[in-house]
Amino acid sequence: MSKQDTQAKRARRRHAEAFRRDLVERSLQPGASVSGIALENGVNTNMLFRWRREHLRAAKGRHDHGAARAVLLPVKVAPAAAVASDWPSVPANVPVPAGVIEIDLGGARVRLRGAVDEANVRCVLQTLKAIA
Repeated sequence: MSKQDTQAKRARRRHAEAFRRDLVERSLQPGASVSGIALENGVNTNMLFRWRREHLRAAKGRHDHGAARAVLLPVKVAPAAAVASDWPSVPANVPVPAGVIEIDLGGARVRLRGAVDEANVRCVLQTLKAIA
């Protein structure tokens, strides 16, 4: 093999920014196969994953500088009598294990602390579903 052949094999391909951005956007769609998109476009899967990481870091950096603001949602507090009767109640003498559940949705984080049980999680998820 000549020196010219080995140099040609070592040369890195340069992909246009628009091409990279298109592949990253397609790979971030729900249900998208990163390896399938990479294979279809002749790109190494690891390279596409790297582009995705870079894109997500850059997007996070933009949000960290105040580009995205927290959204306050209206809350109504119902009297205790209006609470659904099918939710299980915990007897006072039974210790409830403390815990934390965090749910990340669209840049927002919902955190449930303390006595986290199925009823609390169900209530939060139903409320989020109604909002979305």
